[in-house]
This record gives sequence, structure tokens and C-alpha cells, in this order.
Amino acid sequence: MDPKLLELLVCPVTKGPLLLGRDKAELVSRSARLAYPVRDGIPVMLESEARTLSDEELEQLPERTPVAG
Repeated sequence: MDPKLLELLVCPVTKGPLLLGRDKAELVSRSARLAYPVRDGIPVMLESEARTLSDEELEQLPERTPVAG
């Protein structure tokens, strides 16, 4: 996923930043505890399509979105 696009996208629930998941198949909202799927390179930013993150998954996430340079 294009890092510039990731900088522009926000969680539709909290309007907070998103992280690209380790497998690059999800965009993760730490504040909403949701992971939005990325299908064929296109993020699906619908709350109804997102999955809820477990406590263990949240603990493994970095504190902030890394800045692409």
C-alpha cells in the first residue's frame, strides 16, 4: 500500500490514525480496536467489515504510526 495513502486514511469510527498490519492485509485502528481488511490493494473502510482486535494483538502494536520517509 502506498505510504502517502496510508497517511491520508483515518479510522471511520474514531478519525484516528491507522497502522498497516504485519501481513499488509489489514489497516489497524488501535483506538477503535478494529482491523479493516485490504482486498486486492483496496482498503475496505466499513465498520461492518472490520474485525475486533484481541488484547494480545493490541499489545503487539506499536504506540504510534511510523512516519514514512
